[in-house]
Amino acid sequence: MEKALVWTKLPNNKVQCNLCHFHCIIPEGKTGICKVRVNRNGELFTILNSYASSVAVDPIEKKPLYHFHPGTTVLSLGTWSCNFRCKGCQNYELSRTFPTENTIREISREITPAQAVKLAKKYGASGIAWTYNEPTIWFEYTLESAKLAKKNGLYTVYVTNGSITQEALDLIGPYLDAFSVDVKAFSDKSYREITPIFDWHNILRTIEYAKNKWNIHIEIVTNIVPTINDNEEEMRALARWIKEKLGKKTPWHITRFFPFLELSHLPPTPIETLEKIRDIGMEEGLEFVYAGNVLGHPYENTYCPRCKRIVIKRMGFEIEEKHTHNGRCDFCGEDLNIVE
Repeated sequence: MEKALVWTKLPNNKVQCNLCHFHCIIPEGKTGICKVRVNRNGELFTILNSYASSVAVDPIEKKPLYHFHPGTTVLSLGTWSCNFRCKGCQNYELSRTFPTENTIREISREITPAQAVKLAKKYGASGIAWTYNEPTIWFEYTLESAKLAKKNGLYTVYVTNGSITQEALDLIGPYLDAFSVDVKAFSDKSYREITPIFDWHNILRTIEYAKNKWNIHIEIVTNIVPTINDNEEEMRALARWIKEKLGKKTPWHITRFFPFLELSHLPPTPIETLEKIRDIGMEEGLEFVYAGNVLGHPYENTYCPRCKRIVIKRMGFEIEEKHTHNGRCDFCGEDLNIVE
């Protein structure tokens, strides 16, 4: 175990974790909601250290990030557990495995920050992404890794549910380049039907803070779940928020839901629903709205908002054509908000 970074000591040997918006108050010998941060003798520790559950080299488009170093590969690392309990989580085996200090070595691969950087370079990756489960709960490791990655010319990515606090973000913000953020819904009712949640408006405030304070590249992801968050007015409100608070050039990925776990009774998202919500996003003034989990769909492509030509043609996570340089359209020079 190693001592945690973001917490407050309380009376009666309790501590308050200040890493995510749950702000767990943890008695002696107990853990917070993520179950990987434990109070020992009135101090907060993490059991995760450098223990990884998953490692892969992925296209950056898989995160999904379409406007951030397109065509590059990224070393993807995940660990165990999560601070959310999403009813349809596709990474259930990782997010709902809660190791103990005694068992984590048996089920994990130890990859130190220095080793992660070496792996990225060995396999030609341009950066490191912390993904598969919520990276916020792996904070100490990701912070040390991000610092080392930046020293070695690698970009850094959080694939996140947006639950990190401003206090924690102020520590890692200088070393974090991109956020792929799940905004799972845009109402109390819908969020509750997807995951038990605190005030989800805190997620929105964190996203705005990440962009405005630390200039982190933001892309929003919403998995469209039939009968839960596919309400057109709710999605219109989300699109309006993205434009007003993050800017019209912020990419919004609306992805197709597939039944799983407690949501196995629901059907896959109809393609027509994705197309309608994509149209809503464009009507509200967003310039880049993508349909995900629909291989070969035209809405996987990036279209220049000025000249309307395809500037990045995709087939799934593969780029077939690319007509951009320095973040601008090769045909007309339009700013595409692409980091290259």
